[in-house]
Parts: sequence; C-alpha cells; structure tokens
Amino acid sequence: MKPLRIAVHDYPGHAFPLQLSRALARRGHAVRHISFAGFQAPKGDHEAERADAGDLDVVQLILDKPFAKYDFVRRRSQEIQIGRMVGDAIADFHPDIVLSGNAPIDAQRMVQARCRAEHLPFVYWVQDLNSVAISAILTKRYSLVGRLIGAVYRLIEQRLLRRSDRCVVITDDFVEILTEWGVPVERIDVVENWAPIADIPVEIRDNAWATEQALTHPGARLVYSGTLSLKHDPEMLLQLACSLEERGDGALIVVTEGIGGDHLTANGGDLESLTVLPFQSYERFPQVMGSADILVAILEPDAGVFSVPSKVLSYLCAGRSVLAAMPPENLAAQLIQRTEAGIVVAPGDVTGFLAAAHELIADPKRRHTMGANARRYAEQTFDIDRITDRFETILSETLE
Repeated sequence: MKPLRIAVHDYPGHAFPLQLSRALARRGHAVRHISFAGFQAPKGDHEAERADAGDLDVVQLILDKPFAKYDFVRRRSQEIQIGRMVGDAIADFHPDIVLSGNAPIDAQRMVQARCRAEHLPFVYWVQDLNSVAISAILTKRYSLVGRLIGAVYRLIEQRLLRRSDRCVVITDDFVEILTEWGVPVERIDVVENWAPIADIPVEIRDNAWATEQALTHPGARLVYSGTLSLKHDPEMLLQLACSLEERGDGALIVVTEGIGGDHLTANGGDLESLTVLPFQSYERFPQVMGSADILVAILEPDAGVFSVPSKVLSYLCAGRSVLAAMPPENLAAQLIQRTEAGIVVAPGDVTGFLAAAHELIADPKRRHTMGANARRYAEQTFDIDRITDRFETILSETLE
C-alpha cells in the first residue's frame, strides 16, 4: 500500500484509536491524530514521544471555557465548536482521507461538513448509535419534547452515515441497522474494538501504585476505573461499598471524575471501605487494574445495546475477574459471559450485584480462572498488526 496522509479523529482521546494511529505511522503513513482534551474520560498516552512512531502528529484540542458535560444546551453549542475546530485541524493537514469516530452527533456533523467542503473522503468509525442514547436520556428528562429531539437526532445521524464514503462498525449487528437506514452494505465494514494489550501487562496485586495509595484494607479489593456519568449508576457502587463495609470482606476503589465520583464522595465519604480517586496517568493505569482482585463495570438499561465500554476491553487485558451490571444483550456483557471472564447481572439488580460480588470474593480460585480466561482472549484477539492491516485495506479501498 502506498503511503497516505491520514487524519484520525477520536473525540474523547481513548487509547486504542491512538494505538492505531501510531501503527499506521510506523508503516510509513503520515498521520494526524486529533482528540478533544477537555472531555472527561480516561485518555491514551498522547504526550509520549516514541522513536518508532514515524510521521505522527498528535493534536489535543481545548476550549477556552470548561466543557459543560451536563448542560444539554451549552454542551451542544460547545460540541459544534469542537467539531469546527476538528475540521480546521483536518483541513490544515491536507490529508488524503479522514477516519472519524467516537464523536457526538453535532461534532461529527461539523467534521463531515468540512470534509465534504474540502472534498476529503470520509470514513465514519461507528462506535455506537448516539441518537438512540440521546433519545433515551432526553425522553427520561423532558418526556415528549425529549422524544422529539431524539427523533431529530436520529434523522441527522442517519444522514451522516448515508453521506459517509465508508462506515466501519464494531459489530455485525450494526450492519442490518445501517442498511435499514439507507447505507449500502458494500460501504460497511466490521472491525471489533480492542484494547492496547502491549500497554497493559498483567501486574502484581500489591504493586507500587497500590502501596502509594495505602490500599491496605482487609479482604478483597474491587476496582472501578473509568467514566461514571449519566449512563452509569453510581448508587450501585455506593451500595456495594456499604455491603463491603458491613461484611468486612473487601474494599472498593473508584477511579473516576465528574458527577458520579462527586455523588460517591458526598454520600459515602464516611465509609472506610470506599476510596474515590481521580483519573490516573496512562502509565499507571496497568497498576491501577493490577491492584484489583475484581474489576467492576456498570451500564444503565438505556445504554447502547451494541456499545462496548473501553474499560471492559482494558479489564480483559489486565487478567482479572470482572463483575458487571449491564444489559444482557450488550456486547460487553455477552463478551464477558462468552469468555467466562466474570459474572454479569442486570442493571439495577442490586441484590444480584451484591451477591455476585461476595460470591467472587469468597472464591479466589474461580477469580484466578476468570482472570486467565480474560487475558487469554485479549492475547488472541487484540493483535494490532492484524487490526492495522484491516484498516489499511478499508482506507485503500475507499480511495479507489
């Protein structure tokens, strides 16, 4: 494949798209990787200088005001602004092709419009159907008005997908939906999400990070690391911490920032079994997960059926058992169950969630087997060379 100039836009700045950009650059392509630094989520190592990175330019965009994550009107305005900033960063790079994903609909709309104006081939990396989540959240908040807004966003998202030169989806289940929305099946490719396993070695439990944080509670150590916001249920974590306190068989460490972490601090600050910490640096992330006996994941019932939270894929790399509360039809839930890497209960099932937690706490041998299953799946599946081959083929075919 001849060298290309490739603009990769990953709105939240996750680690695995950055790994793809680095892999493409190592193969001789000139790559500009663009993300929004102000989005509150675990980030990849965007600051690292790597000798093998090749021609890679990493751009982190910032706003002059804090991002209004929980104010729909202000957030929409800022997402439009960010989308325009991404469009400028793309146009200044003069790429041959653009790969853009993980972006809110309003931001993606601005990015695609700029690409069309610049006559740049546009590949939509579809991580989730955002209009479905928007409709669910706004309907819950604003009833009929929210449902109408959700319907408008669905029409916008459908149009964005139809106008893309190619769509990369994370599961075969998306193919039927996109074709129903008018996207020709020959313009749809499936590439499942992954985690950068080379950056996430299996760490010992009592590592340097655990020592620094004085994680000396008796019993098992449960760790939740990642976003804790509107589509999650921090109350379930609070109930878990209370149960651990009452039984004295473990402690919960929550590594997050934002409204969910604030809720836990305000309502569980007096619990010895609960520790709330801010997001940790990317280089310490493996030790954060390695310090756990059990890794915890939560999604609300309204969360995307087909989405795969990146934290779950990272958890698999860490080689630890997983305790999850999420819809059984969710791809992450199915993955955990299929690989026998943990226990999944329905969201909102506090009784089942607590029972599963104590079941795992009481059975170290089972936890070890689940952790080994998780790591084995990651090693067999998260091959960045194979994944990069796939993306190179998609980009090349799009330009033909």
